[in-house]
Amino acid sequence: MRVPNWQHAQIPALKITGYLLSETHRDGKHKAAFFKSFGFSAASWERLAESLQQHVAENNVVRVEPSPFGMRYIIEGALRTPKGISPIVRSVWFIESGTKVPRLVTAYPVKSVRTY
Repeated sequence: MRVPNWQHAQIPALKITGYLLSETHRDGKHKAAFFKSFGFSAASWERLAESLQQHVAENNVVRVEPSPFGMRYIIEGALRTPKGISPIVRSVWFIESGTKVPRLVTAYPVKSVRTY
């Protein structure tokens, strides 16, 4: 199963530049080190956004988590990178109740495959 309406997935620039590629963000700095090690950069943040768009398009949902505000979809799979290496990444997408558009919540390396 793919994330519903994955073709319309939204990845805000600030989610990439201010979080996933930010060396100063409290929660994002370790993710930034990971993504930068594969050739992504804040100056070319669009490359990571494009890779995450491919990630949501090409990989199946491994878990769905309902919340009072909508549904969270968790994906695990290879992420295409500028260096040509494809690490296994977990990305999380959220579809708010009453909407149909998935929004990127976060992405990070998979240290071990989880059994759900």
